[in-house]
Amino acid sequence: MAADTASKYFPETDAIDQQLELLRRQYLQLWEPIKLSIPSMDIVRLPGVQASIFESIFKEDNLKFAPPDRYKLRVLKILIDRIERAIVDPEEDVFGAGQAISDDFMFSLTRLMAQPSRSEELSVQEKSYVTYTAPSQALSAPQVTLLEARSLLASSGTTGLRTWEAALHLGTYLFTSESGNLVAGKNIIELGAGTGFLSVLCAKHLGAKHVLATDGDGGVIDDISTNIYLNSLERTGLVETTVLEWGHALVDEVFEDGEGTLEYDLILGADVVRHMHHHHQILNLEDEFSHWPFATSLDLRLF
Repeated sequence: MAADTASKYFPETDAIDQQLELLRRQYLQLWEPIKLSIPSMDIVRLPGVQASIFESIFKEDNLKFAPPDRYKLRVLKILIDRIERAIVDPEEDVFGAGQAISDDFMFSLTRLMAQPSRSEELSVQEKSYVTYTAPSQALSAPQVTLLEARSLLASSGTTGLRTWEAALHLGTYLFTSESGNLVAGKNIIELGAGTGFLSVLCAKHLGAKHVLATDGDGGVIDDISTNIYLNSLERTGLVETTVLEWGHALVDEVFEDGEGTLEYDLILGADVVRHMHHHHQILNLEDEFSHWPFATSLDLRLF
């Protein structure tokens, strides 16, 4: 959910801080390095700016959930190249300091390049921490951190180990006034939850009363439990998980809590249809939900 432009989400902050915060959010979301909003050349060459970038995205002690080293190295190479091209005269005085590439950057580059390399095929299958930030100008904007694979298709054949664009768009929409507080105080079922991004978002930041994250893959459901833990929701009881295979009979116990049957208000789904025959399964599932006592006024929202 990182912003596309700095001015859209940080209209009241200093221009340099806008650029640095945008870069940090994109970096933690593991944007493709060549698409990162690295500050302009006249800014990135400044010693103070380089120090701020290092402190906010490369200093290990300052990041609880850091990107993988392979990604750091790719970003650092692009950043250093930008600084090198920005330095016209190394002896020129810039706010009391000469122009140079930060020693911290060079030390980090040396350390990362000295590590054993791994093949691209193995790297994309490995899981990494990815932190998504809500579209807000606040420096303490709501965040969701997930452990996910960046490959389009996992080695097991599932597509549920990464967060897809439709989920990010739906998450952004739920933060807007147009959504009309769709989530707050509601009991929610998420279909095809994958990484659990929407379920965690609704429970952690949008005031959902209860969320049931469902997916047809048992391995994916196990991973959602990890992401629930990463976002400190494991002891709250706000998010539960279960395997739900479309076209199979629903089990009563899945929709019950300690006080009996839960009445669900809303079904969310994003990027849940890959093949045409899945459309019929969704329609059948919607019809089956409509006949259950827990869904007396169910609202189905698919993106």
